[in-house]
Amino acid sequence: MRMTEHDLIIVGSGGGAFVAALAAHEAGLRPLIVEKRDLVGGTTGYSGGVIWIPNNPVMKREGVPDSLADASRYLEHLIGPPGPGSTREKRDAFLNEGPDMVTFLEAQGMSFSRPEGWSDYHDELPGGSARGRGLVAPLFDLKQLGEWQAKLSTYEHWTLPMNSAEAAPLMLVTRNWAGRRMAAVLAWRMLAQRALGRSWRGSGAALQGRLLQIALQRKIPIMTETAVTGFIVENGRVTGVTTLQNGVEKTLRASRGVLLNAGGFAHNAAMRTAWQPKPTPQWTNANPGDTGEVLEAAMALGAQTHNLDLSWYLPTSIMPDGSLPPGVSAPFIHHLDIAKPHVIMVDATGARFCDEAGAYHDIGKDMYAGAQWPLFAILDSRHRKWYAWGMQPPGRVPKKWLESGYFQQAQSLRELAQKCGIDEAGLEKTVARFNEFCVTGVDEDFARGGRAFDRHHGDPTIKPNPNLGAIAKPPFYAVRMAPGDIGTNGGLLTDEHARVLGADSVPIPGLYATGNITASVMGRSYPGPGGTIGPAMVFGYVAARHAITTRNNIT
Repeated sequence: MRMTEHDLIIVGSGGGAFVAALAAHEAGLRPLIVEKRDLVGGTTGYSGGVIWIPNNPVMKREGVPDSLADASRYLEHLIGPPGPGSTREKRDAFLNEGPDMVTFLEAQGMSFSRPEGWSDYHDELPGGSARGRGLVAPLFDLKQLGEWQAKLSTYEHWTLPMNSAEAAPLMLVTRNWAGRRMAAVLAWRMLAQRALGRSWRGSGAALQGRLLQIALQRKIPIMTETAVTGFIVENGRVTGVTTLQNGVEKTLRASRGVLLNAGGFAHNAAMRTAWQPKPTPQWTNANPGDTGEVLEAAMALGAQTHNLDLSWYLPTSIMPDGSLPPGVSAPFIHHLDIAKPHVIMVDATGARFCDEAGAYHDIGKDMYAGAQWPLFAILDSRHRKWYAWGMQPPGRVPKKWLESGYFQQAQSLRELAQKCGIDEAGLEKTVARFNEFCVTGVDEDFARGGRAFDRHHGDPTIKPNPNLGAIAKPPFYAVRMAPGDIGTNGGLLTDEHARVLGADSVPIPGLYATGNITASVMGRSYPGPGGTIGPAMVFGYVAARHAITTRNNIT
């Protein structure tokens, strides 16, 4: 078995990996990123690419008010009392180190902008920000990566040259001038990149593409198609990993420690069946490498875990048998769709169970919290006429959707309920009550449209509430809904230095972790856009800084 020594070995290549590698390199150490797939970037590369960092330097430069005290107050009200994965010390570390991490990355050559108005997901809480604390990377030309362009993990179902923050106005292309302007900008970009020979991408591809480029410029080594098979432990300390690459076993030594950024277990059916609620989540948009074996290896060392029953939810739609709609290879993401007027979600009794325009993670939790499955989106004809559904632009319902049973259509709510097995009287009662809210503009049941976040994804041409539109114009449609996700939420317990905790909450020497392999500092909550990637990057930075001061004294 071959043996190679480095200072900090980083397992996985999500957002936290590049930050940690750059911080270690800046300190003169020898970092190494080890990725089992042939693509680097992890689920972060698939994502919207936003990072949630309160009191960040971009906000300060633009005069957007914020403070650590406000952010701390917000998290206190959102998450609740400190818990095993979200201790007071860990929350403080995230808030204090986040702005420094952004400053560090900007000094390394990274740039960020603010998506104005993409608010905190519970901006109504004390300390919440209606203007938003998220940051995004500008559009990035993937061709700048050279041969590494083909090795970047990106979401193949969304290749348009735009950022995730630009999706909300684009969805209103049939409704207002802001939507039409966004469509015109997008069309210009597509023409320009073709004429100039560019390959501009936004969202997670832009964030990870630029970080990868910076890492390559610093000649930070990245091993792909290299699976970590175990840990080297000497005198109770993790001093490296064993790997398998193209059938060749190799031992990699780490003088300062091993950082795990290998994702959760979204694509591991056995682990999800064992730990997560029923019906077991299976509709994930996490990257295919999110399979949990590194988490299991850490647990075998005695690492503690928390919140394994939870995922980072996104509402999706499915066929009656649970499969994906015809012609679809990845679950639809419907948050923007169901935030619009003229749609509600109901359970089998015909009752609503959530704020359909609220935080997508909360909607997923609400799907499990007491709703009677199966669950449905109920649309009237205006929603299909004016707004997108998944990747389908506004307009007609595709014939294959109706023929396959993915979309049920009827001229009356009672007929629609009969087709779907929904309680008929229950659905009619719910719709009648909801339609009254659309007149007053106040959702007395779930406060839909009461937050800045809700309204940011509504239709401002609809009055008096941009998120409320009556279910009144036939034909009516019903679509089976389910809790999709962008990865699992729970995992290894870590402290404020990103050290993995073992028995009696004592750190396992030499072992760090960040990202979806850990129990999130956000507990069971989602604070705002980038509420997963922001902490992953911050604690990658924190782990590297702690490892810089640590030496294993390997002989």
